[in-house]
This record gives sequence, C-alpha cells and structure tokens, in this order.
Amino acid sequence: QVHMVESGGGLVQPGGSLRLSCAVSGSIYSLNVMAWYRQAPGKERELVASISNRENKLYGDSVKGRFTISRDNNKNTVYLQMNNLKPEDTAVYDCNTVPFSFPWGRGTQVTVSS
Repeated sequence: QVHMVESGGGLVQPGGSLRLSCAVSGSIYSLNVMAWYRQAPGKERELVASISNRENKLYGDSVKGRFTISRDNNKNTVYLQMNNLKPEDTAVYDCNTVPFSFPWGRGTQVTVSS
C-alpha cells in the first residue's frame, strides 16, 4: 500500500514563500500523474497542481504564476514551491495521484496571515 507523508507547511506572512514536500512510500515512477491538493475550512478539496512522468504540469487558475510543482522519481518525492502566498492559500495541503487512488495522508497545514 502506498502512503504519502507531507511536510513543509507553517505560518507565513502574505507575500512569503514555502516549499512543501510529499514523500511517497513506494516508487512514484509508476504513478503517472501526481498532484497537490488543498482543503480550506468549510470548503471542498481542490486540485492545486499536477505533474506527469513526462513533466507535463497543470495549475489551478488561482495559483498560476505563483506555485511550481516538481517531482524527483529517484527520491519518490513530489514538491510544491509556493511564492507570493496570499491569505486565501490557507489550507491543509496533501498529495495523491490524479485521480486520487491512495489513502490520504495527514497533510501539512499552510497558514498565510499577518
């Protein structure tokens, strides 16, 4: 069974940056599309960014130009570089495949506040 462990979240001021990591217990090479999702309080989980094994990347409209997704198949890790963070980016971030196929991890909390 594949498990995801997310890390790198925290409290940051508006305009700040964070880098999230998702360590996967198992090879991600066979997992074609990996993605970061987020869920804010009272809202449904949404897909933030995705990346295929061929490095094709897609981003949600709200994060385009600010977030960058990447993957290291050798380290079985997916990253999310988040720049120019806004209060509306506050959420629990987690990773999974697209469509999601594995149990959700605990996620990592990102709070953007002054």
